[in-house]
Amino acid sequence: MRPTFNFMIFLKYSIILFLWFSVLFSTQVNAKDSLFETSVSFFSPLPQSMPGSDKDSPEQITLGNKLYFETSLSVNRTQSCNSCHNISNNAAGVDNLQTSIGALGKVGLRNAPTTWNAGMHVAQFWDGRAKDLEEQASFPIFNPDEMAMPSEIEVVSRLKKINYFPDFKKAYPNEAHPINLQNISNALASFQRTLITRDRFDEYLSGRIDAIDSDEKRGLEVFISKGCVACHNGSLLGGQLFMKMGLVHSYPNKKDRGVAQVTGNPADNYFFKVPSLRNILNTAPYFHDGAAASIDKAILDTGWHQLGIRLNKKDVADIKVFFQTLNNKLQNLSRK
Repeated sequence: MRPTFNFMIFLKYSIILFLWFSVLFSTQVNAKDSLFETSVSFFSPLPQSMPGSDKDSPEQITLGNKLYFETSLSVNRTQSCNSCHNISNNAAGVDNLQTSIGALGKVGLRNAPTTWNAGMHVAQFWDGRAKDLEEQASFPIFNPDEMAMPSEIEVVSRLKKINYFPDFKKAYPNEAHPINLQNISNALASFQRTLITRDRFDEYLSGRIDAIDSDEKRGLEVFISKGCVACHNGSLLGGQLFMKMGLVHSYPNKKDRGVAQVTGNPADNYFFKVPSLRNILNTAPYFHDGAAASIDKAILDTGWHQLGIRLNKKDVADIKVFFQTLNNKLQNLSRK
């Protein structure tokens, strides 16, 4: 399903919830020895496996891994999925550019979101135009500003020529002609469902209280008490709802209308998916347009535009220290 939310009603209740949360947080966080209890009421550890992964075979995952790094999926054979969503050697699943550059040198309009944990998001892309990883997978392949392939026929032809048939036949043994767009998308999604970050914050939420230090706990307290958890909650610390960019104070970028460009509804103007904060320190620059070059700037701007508050330097520094606990501990992923 594409985004079909009644955002005006959602916005009204979001503001009410935020005000209620702000009072609740300030009371709970300041109570002695309550930080852990407060934290587990708003956050949860990431699951060991991703929804839908029970249907993925090892052969499909292996094929998807190979396709993720396959440059033949771009028109001039210069780009793979990994070009904009780099996961090699502990990379964060992004390209660290303000907006990505396509195979033909075209500069995109949006910042590349990470592929880590992506399958647990409510929808794919900043505007939610794809409901899941399978639907998302083919968009970049045919987007003229990205990989720019002209047709499915050309994609299939290329993969046949470089001897992908045995890989597809292993992954989809019951099909006479297994190299097709549906299976390409499914294989890519199968592999991406293995991309789950592991971090110290999950260890803390699981009961190992000493997994994060006193400075990081102070940052967590600030993060909660300032109301950041109104949007950044759950196992992903985000990724589960769409929110207006410039909820309290207008955001400067008025060119990108977000969800409204999908639904055609003016009420959806400037709504974007709330990003997950997992591994956030490694995914700069920030926001849908990559306008915040540093995490400090992103924290400051979020406080102002979304919460209507001016965070001081100490608040920003404390929150940034807390974000260290969200760094991904996994490493050395590469093409198999």
